[in-house]
Amino acid sequence: MPIDVHAHYVPPSLVDGLASRASDFGISVIDHPPSCSCALHFDYGLKVRPFFPKLIEPLDKRMATMARQGIDRQVLSTWTDISAYGMPRQRAIAWHEYLNDHLARVCELQPERFSMLASVPLPYPEEAAAELERAVTKRGAAGAVIAANIEGTNLGEVDLDAFWSKAVELDVGVFIHPVQPQPLPRSAKFALAPIVQYTVDTTFTVGSLIFSGVLDRFPRLRLLLSHGGGTLPYLAGRFDLMHERMDRQQQGDVAKEAPSSYLKRFYYDTILHDPAILKWLAERISSRQIVLGSDYSFPPADHDPVGTVRRAGFSEEEIAGILENNPRELFPRLA
Repeated sequence: MPIDVHAHYVPPSLVDGLASRASDFGISVIDHPPSCSCALHFDYGLKVRPFFPKLIEPLDKRMATMARQGIDRQVLSTWTDISAYGMPRQRAIAWHEYLNDHLARVCELQPERFSMLASVPLPYPEEAAAELERAVTKRGAAGAVIAANIEGTNLGEVDLDAFWSKAVELDVGVFIHPVQPQPLPRSAKFALAPIVQYTVDTTFTVGSLIFSGVLDRFPRLRLLLSHGGGTLPYLAGRFDLMHERMDRQQQGDVAKEAPSSYLKRFYYDTILHDPAILKWLAERISSRQIVLGSDYSFPPADHDPVGTVRRAGFSEEEIAGILENNPRELFPRLA
């Protein structure tokens, strides 16, 4: 039963509902004719590009694609660009509840095909913990999805212990996904935003989580990293070297172990687009930490994720782990 843990979806009902509720959240819905897509502009300044067609497609089209790919279940995440972490507290709480409720209804329509990860108002840790608990216990969420930065700040530099603690208490995995709604000047051309900027965003924030001691304080916290961990596995030696040589007190490095010793604490999706690199990652980390992902809906998606795993030269036992067993260990609440 192949389970795709990295797939994005914004229910059309969510977009339609904004016609009457946009002002509640401080959002303007901007039409982009002649396409049917629209864009969201948030009052605090964030302007998100129009929705990709597959991101808001009807469920029957999505399930047809899943059948062609050999995917039995998608674990749906919202589009992290619309997490809008700069919203004021009360609007942020209401917005993430709105996102989760609409995604939950999709999963309730097709419970054998879809599960969901809850989004949360992460800049407000207590409220984020409360929304995670509500989404898990009331709406059937299997875990959480969070952006890799909070308005440009690495997660390890923010006191999110209330949220991490709730994830451990509920025994759910947390998916860290890069976000950069507006490309930086150096990544605006040549598709360098999805190629480089997103992968480095993951690496920045994971480095901050390691050095700030989050993994030491929460040894049972399960984290999923996008796109094969960004550049983290490749830079492990450099992380270790600077852990030894930096002024740890001045830099705020309180990690108890060398950074490379934490690599097996994370799960990594298969979205590397190169079977040989995927096999190297499994040899470097362990195939037990690898989970199937497609990044469905976006241009860098893997259109044959199961085929990518099979072409990497894994044993049948390893393939079974990557396609189903490992996702279930990461997200025990999956149906």
